Amino acid sequence: MKRFFQSEDDWAGLVLRVALGIVMFPHGAQKLFGWFGGHGFEASMAMFADKMHVPAVIAFLVIIGESFGSLGLVAGFLTRLGAFGILCNMVGAIVMVHWSNGFFMNWTGKQAGEGFEFHLLAIAISAALLIRGGGRWSLDRSIAARLGRQI
Repeated sequence: MKRFFQSEDDWAGLVLRVALGIVMFPHGAQKLFGWFGGHGFEASMAMFADKMHVPAVIAFLVIIGESFGSLGLVAGFLTRLGAFGILCNMVGAIVMVHWSNGFFMNWTGKQAGEGFEFHLLAIAISAALLIRGGGRWSLDRSIAARLGRQI
């Protein structure tokens, strides 16, 4: 269990997890609370089920992963779990929505939708956090230290 929480005491983990958490939180808050122009939990669940044909349990995990996973990343709590959830969400978003729009985001408004370049960056950051952990000032490091003293 200690290995799950273990992390290097580096700045890279701190920077990556806080940045990813800050960027992902509004996306989760749109789906969970209806903030930032979102539609809230019920409408998001309905959209996943009715329009995208995603099973309810997967839709729930997407919403929770983006909302609470991003908060966990900012705090450095369950960093690997939050990063894994966001990685899975981004892979799903590419496969189900963004692949057909190509690589680039829709900066000029000339594409049918957004490409997947943003999602690819989020996947890379998530993978780095899965490998290295939350870095400096993460709650995970404190938990790992405490678990290490109990062994």
